[in-house]
Amino acid sequence: MIVKLKLLVILACCISFNALSQEITPAKKFWNTLQKHCGKAYEGTLALPKEDKDFGGKTLTMHVRKCSETEMKIPFFVGEDKSRTWILTYKNDRITLKHDHRHEDGSEDKINFYGGTTTNTGKADIQVFSADAKTQKMIPGAATNVWWITINESTFTYNLRRLGTDRVFKVVMDITKPVKTPKAPWGWKE
Repeated sequence: MIVKLKLLVILACCISFNALSQEITPAKKFWNTLQKHCGKAYEGTLALPKEDKDFGGKTLTMHVRKCSETEMKIPFFVGEDKSRTWILTYKNDRITLKHDHRHEDGSEDKINFYGGTTTNTGKADIQVFSADAKTQKMIPGAATNVWWITINESTFTYNLRRLGTDRVFKVVMDITKPVKTPKAPWGWKE
């Protein structure tokens, strides 16, 4: 009887441990949701600021172009400007956001690969990235940058707020209607 009881306790512990190890964290849920859009492109609009000479009135397109288990590259086009790619990396249940900026000839912009890493697992529908030390050194004015990305069944948003300033930026992409896949961004091979 005691042996059976010990065996039941050990079995219960193993089942509980196994259930916990299979639990999907919010960061992984976010990652998996975004992965479902791999290969697809979407258009969206500038939500903030209302008036912007660089983004206003232009076709905004994101393309979840390259995906692996640990990295997603999402080119973001502003009209004919194909200089921007958001790079998301998943490691140790944290997500890093970096910005890859290229010139039309494919060469790197001098301000490149800035961004930050989440400090916790976030939520399944939002991940927040504060400016990292590299970003603070490269762009001193961006030391208080906070980016966040949201995703739900109908929208993907990319957001920026520079704390202590009026700087705010928000793009809303409609992910219910895929559009024609655009050509490669600057610096990429088709």
